[in-house]
Amino acid sequence: MEVTVRENNVDQALRVLKKKMQREGIYREMKMRRHFEKPSIKKAREKAEAVRRFRKLMRKRLEREGY
Repeated sequence: MEVTVRENNVDQALRVLKKKMQREGIYREMKMRRHFEKPSIKKAREKAEAVRRFRKLMRKRLEREGY
């Protein structure tokens, strides 16, 4: 990941970097890697996340298309 600093404005570059990291999910991944997660628990968590994403997608689709 790369952020260019323009006109020695480090604060703005830092904000842009944090936003990019948030969007990519790097903070979330760092938090997950702090502790070991058993493969069975990881699989269950990932499946629950997929179900949550799918339900959100279906809610939005229902709202947009109306059926």
